[in-house]
Amino acid sequence: RGTQTARSFSSWQHQHQQQQQQSLTGAVDGYATLRVGSGASGTQFDAPEPIPAPRAARAAPGTHILRFVKKCACDRTTAHGERSSTSLVLAGVAVTSLATAAQTFLLQRNSDVVRQVYSWILGRLSSATWGDVRLVLPYVVFSTVVLLLHRRLLDVLRVGDEEATALGVNVKRVRLAVVIAATLGTASVVAVSGLIGFVGIIVPHAVRLVVGTSYRLVLPISLLFGAAFLILADIPGRVLDNPAETPIGVVTAFLGAPFFLLILRTRKNER
Repeated sequence: RGTQTARSFSSWQHQHQQQQQQSLTGAVDGYATLRVGSGASGTQFDAPEPIPAPRAARAAPGTHILRFVKKCACDRTTAHGERSSTSLVLAGVAVTSLATAAQTFLLQRNSDVVRQVYSWILGRLSSATWGDVRLVLPYVVFSTVVLLLHRRLLDVLRVGDEEATALGVNVKRVRLAVVIAATLGTASVVAVSGLIGFVGIIVPHAVRLVVGTSYRLVLPISLLFGAAFLILADIPGRVLDNPAETPIGVVTAFLGAPFFLLILRTRKNER
């Protein structure tokens, strides 16, 4: 789960021109809302589906809405030759707020599944099985291969769209392939582990501090760092409230929120 999320958000960061995490991009919230809806409608919430492709597809609404809102918000800015990452943040917040409102509405009308849904929203690893691993493995492998094959092209895109096009790169095709692969892989692992926040912001930044900004190194090393980070974050959750278990999403939030504020402060000082 940590491996896929860290790698996906490393690649998403280039697409959005800013390091974001799940609650800001809104990509996972579209899936989460429909997942909550399926549980609230009477579907057994913890029962795995034979193939998680339908689950992964549910992340698409959040991604498409985000891109539409971003386009509307950025049209005026891009017309003057500039791209505003602030517009993307606001678009992500809007999508997240809409998804959260829909989740709250569904839960209020189906209070009998609140405990199950809330447990999933906070994230959990204790209920994961090897069967879950086998379910998501094809999608994670596909996502990994696509993203690693595009890592050099992502480096080329860093010089700018016009320059990349002049070098023979199909910018739209690369971006579409990266977004689809990252969304598919992330939605698949979220389907079995729940929403575990801040992995996608802590790990890529930490990796960049160690190896630099080249995607040729950032993406493959994020595979290892993401998995290691999630394992380490799971240890306090199992120890602090023993014999009960603190949701791993709570632990990552305690670690990620100060880290996010530190990044904002660092960027402000750099400007």
